Amino acid sequence: MLSEHLLFLRQFRERFHTTGAIAPSSRWLASALARQVRSRADRERPAEILEVGPGTGAITDTLVREIAPHDRLTLVELNDQFVEHLRGRFEREPHWRAVADRTRILHQPVEEFPHEVHFDHIISGLPLNNFSVELVERILATFERLLAPGGTLSFFEYFAVRSLRRRVGPSDDCRRLTGVARAVDGWYERDGVGRDLVWLNLPPAWAVHIRKPPDGRSAGA
Repeated sequence: MLSEHLLFLRQFRERFHTTGAIAPSSRWLASALARQVRSRADRERPAEILEVGPGTGAITDTLVREIAPHDRLTLVELNDQFVEHLRGRFEREPHWRAVADRTRILHQPVEEFPHEVHFDHIISGLPLNNFSVELVERILATFERLLAPGGTLSFFEYFAVRSLRRRVGPSDDCRRLTGVARAVDGWYERDGVGRDLVWLNLPPAWAVHIRKPPDGRSAGA
């Protein structure tokens, strides 16, 4: 645990724009983000699960314990240090080794997935509030494209951080965050299925859940 926190803190200092947090997600936030995977009614059907931005694997550690024996897990991570760390965990840790043959780690942007690939559940740890409006819109469009009809997207946002930064930050940052909020909140207003407030996290965070309609219509429709 200490080595993971030190790695995360080092990457936060070196790559704040893409790391976006000072500590890995707590086990309570990880559990909230995995809720759609854990509570699905059709656990007998194999599911394709995608985690984007797993970092050191705080959420992954919950997922490897929650997925059913026939599910498949894909991790997409841009940070090469995190990729190396994740590969080591699949070699060393019993719960991780148990699903290693059904897991793949991809060192690439999530936007590079081909159009024919679809997932039943997507869990994102990306720091959307750090990105440009254009990148957020591109990432959300990718999530919508990758979600199978009826599939779920779960992601987190730190409690009140965006609204606070919009109030006290520079004007350019306020405009950017307003655009990010418009993109994220717009999808939630259409297809959101719930939010869990997790106080036991640093800082406290919302776990946000969105479900793509079974008819597969675009989130922007």
